[in-house]
Amino acid sequence: MRRRATTMTVSAVTVAVLLLGLPGIVLGSFFLWRDAVDGVHRSAVTIMNAVDRRTTAAQPVQRDVVDNAVSSSSYAAYVFLRTEEGAIEAGRMPAGETISHTATGVSGARVTVAISRSDVVARIGYLAGLGAVAILVSFGVGVVVARWQSRRLSAPLIYLAAAAEQIGAGQARPRMKKSGIEEIDLVYEELVRTADRMAGRIAAERQFAADASHQLRTPLTALSMRLEEIEYLSDREDVREEAASCLEQVERLAGVVAELLSTSQSAAVGTEAVPLRKLFDQQRDEWERSFQTAGRDLVFDDEAGLAVLVSPSSLAQIIATLIENSLKYGAGTTRVSARKVGKGVVLDVADEGEGIRDDLTEAIFSKGVSTGGSTGIGLPLARSLAEAAGGRLELASARPPVFRVVLSAVPRSLDPDKILPAGSIISMGSRRRRR
Repeated sequence: MRRRATTMTVSAVTVAVLLLGLPGIVLGSFFLWRDAVDGVHRSAVTIMNAVDRRTTAAQPVQRDVVDNAVSSSSYAAYVFLRTEEGAIEAGRMPAGETISHTATGVSGARVTVAISRSDVVARIGYLAGLGAVAILVSFGVGVVVARWQSRRLSAPLIYLAAAAEQIGAGQARPRMKKSGIEEIDLVYEELVRTADRMAGRIAAERQFAADASHQLRTPLTALSMRLEEIEYLSDREDVREEAASCLEQVERLAGVVAELLSTSQSAAVGTEAVPLRKLFDQQRDEWERSFQTAGRDLVFDDEAGLAVLVSPSSLAQIIATLIENSLKYGAGTTRVSARKVGKGVVLDVADEGEGIRDDLTEAIFSKGVSTGGSTGIGLPLARSLAEAAGGRLELASARPPVFRVVLSAVPRSLDPDKILPAGSIISMGSRRRRR
């Protein structure tokens, strides 16, 4: 990555320097040569105009006319003026080839101005040397900037790989400062969201392990104690043998449960693209008969028409919990609707009941809080599942009651079969209603 970025930047700098530097040197040399030739011409014309003015005004032509021309020239100039009064010479005749111009006035005077060609060539060579140095300096600066830019680009990618490795190693949230590069920061934010979802699932699994451990070990312990008591108190040998055999089986079962819980072998369900239409059909098949028995209507309305990114079993359990609470505590028609909001999908579960008391609106998602004598773990578990899927579950309205689930959606322009592996679009079977 660093080598590729350095090569690309250096190549761009090289092309820019060559396209701008070399033509600049050529144009500069041309303008210097043209300026020298035009300067000689201007000097000769200026001297001759001054001579003509003085001759017309019957004034003597003095040496200052040619001296001024020599002193104002940017090169070592030689001037030779011949008039009717005589010849005037200023400067030193250059050796070798010259650039010269001769002008003739109306009075018959002639002036010749000459400069050394080698002086002009030397100045052009000096300009070319400065241009070459500038090109080398620009190239060196380009290399330095390219190396710095490559480090700036590659370092966040290295940190991004380290963050992914941290997630793979089990760290709940990777640690990385934002790089300031939008694309890399977007990938990092997605890694953070992935880590949050993983942390939520791990927490849910641990909570399940703790609850299952308590629920399973206590009756197994009581059963083991009861079998030991039967074995100890019974006078019949066959009863004691059967009790001992049952006790061994119970102890073996307890060991298996402990091993399964300690190694957390429960299968984790991944995030999939779940079509809401199929989810609504599955929930309608499960709950419609119960609502008909209660003399109520259950209506599903999928305005979004999208698939959502979530665990299918988690979303099914969330919606089933809200529908079951509506059936148990609500009244009138229960409506489950889905609509697109921004880049997500909002699922609302509402009914026409009296709603939720004001003192319970904040505590309804806390464990153990219930309005009808139930265990009070349905809504807290549903919220945990929603948060683990990267969404949220909230009470949008207390009267009438409206529970809202917000989830990420798959855009209409994308085919879930292309962005997710084959088989991700699942078909939900019927599930058993909780009692």
